[in-house]
Amino acid sequence: MVGSAGLRSLLAGGNSSASVAAASSPPAPVRSLVHPSQLTEAEIIDGCLAGSRLMQKHLYDRFAARMMAVCLRYAQTTFEAEDVLQEGFVTVFTNLSKFRRECPLEFWIRRIMINAALRQHRRNSGLVAMSEGEYPEDLAGEEFTLSNYAFEELLTLVQELAPRYRIVFNLFAIEGYGHKEIGELLGISEGTSKSQYSRARVILKTKLERLDAHRSNGIFRK
Repeated sequence: MVGSAGLRSLLAGGNSSASVAAASSPPAPVRSLVHPSQLTEAEIIDGCLAGSRLMQKHLYDRFAARMMAVCLRYAQTTFEAEDVLQEGFVTVFTNLSKFRRECPLEFWIRRIMINAALRQHRRNSGLVAMSEGEYPEDLAGEEFTLSNYAFEELLTLVQELAPRYRIVFNLFAIEGYGHKEIGELLGISEGTSKSQYSRARVILKTKLERLDAHRSNGIFRK
């Protein structure tokens, strides 16, 4: 297992022979001359549990980019997302022995990252939220699609949401949590979760309409 110092070493890409030798127990056997991408999850997990820093690095490298994308959706800045990512991976390595392998490893790690993001949200809950501007009160049942927009565009708009709206929107629309479960996670009522999700949709839809208008104006100016 690694603590925060050990994780910082992994984040820096360190993998000296000394660090491997310093593992608390002999590393698990690893197939020789195999690219990390060809290692099975079981092999990586077993190596990590045996204390192999190399296997810890392989686990981090395999999931870090995908988990950073998750953290960015919940965080307001890249710096904040990096903090969540590091905290999440510390939890992963500390609790890997508790992983029962009843679901994909990525799913388990993703849940840990979400929980780390929620802890960050609770720590920052006293901060002043960003201004939401003027928006209509509801969508009158309208649906809107996000598939026509680039990830970077959507990420920027989601990050601009007030924290309470951003968290609920991510949990419901992207992670698939129900409003009752969201309420339990955030300490709010199910009705409040529904209301905040509806409000988040209103704000995002309005922002997307403005983005489309700017694009149209740009085309006409050419």
